[in-house]
Amino acid sequence: MSVSSSSNPGAVATPVVIPLSRSLVWLVGTAALAALLYYFIGIDQGAVSVFGSDTHVHEFVHDGRHFLGFPCH
Repeated sequence: MSVSSSSNPGAVATPVVIPLSRSLVWLVGTAALAALLYYFIGIDQGAVSVFGSDTHVHEFVHDGRHFLGFPCH
């Protein structure tokens, strides 16, 4: 009895086709989320923050910012 690598050698994989309009929604959403994440981790300095002089976001990502190589002070 031989062991084959596939249980059904006659099966053909069919690709999943995503419509262009739906893929654009995912692409724009992912880009917006990435830009927002980049802002909060790499750019937000607390003093010039979107939230005014509130530094809660800056302090929350402070150690991660240094770990990723972003200057901070």
